[in-house]
Amino acid sequence: MSFEEAPADPDRPSAADRPPRRLTDPRAMRAMAHPTRLALLEALGRHEPLTATEAAELVGESPTNCAFHLRTLAKYDFVEEAGDAPGRRRPWRLKHLGFRVDDLGGDAETNRAAEALGQVLWETWLGRAAAASSRRPQFPEHWRRVTSGSQNLAHVTPEEGEQLIADLCEVLDRYRGRLSDPERRPAGSLPVELVLFSYPVEAAG
Repeated sequence: MSFEEAPADPDRPSAADRPPRRLTDPRAMRAMAHPTRLALLEALGRHEPLTATEAAELVGESPTNCAFHLRTLAKYDFVEEAGDAPGRRRPWRLKHLGFRVDDLGGDAETNRAAEALGQVLWETWLGRAAAASSRRPQFPEHWRRVTSGSQNLAHVTPEEGEQLIADLCEVLDRYRGRLSDPERRPAGSLPVELVLFSYPVEAAG
């Protein structure tokens, strides 16, 4: 399970300084299992640095509520203050460019925390996909072609499944540098979310 806003590209200083975080602490997992905090991380991944007031406009929450959640994210090492600012402005930035949840071989507490975080992530992704699908008829024709869904089935061993996911992620990594570097975005481009789910068919019942 992962949530990554920018590429782990060692040739880019920002990525080298802030690689994706390997999340193993159940307390941090529980802290992250909140839709507003997830939304704040996503907003910072696209527009950092942000104050609580600026973040509130992007995530649809009050500045007071965003300030509380940003402080909580800082407590668990997800964000940090981004230098000085005039007046009472307090800008924040991501401390890590995304995270990966490591629940393999964890104890019962870690597994429960990872399950709670995973549920928030899956519900968020599926909710956005459903919302985009409902609005698809309003999109220009070229974006309707891009806004699509596909289902595929592959008979693989666990080792082959891991390699398949790695191969797909390698393709997606070609474009992820544009998220944190606007100068690399070609004219007419928009951020497009691609969500990869993988699971044994039998697990779906």
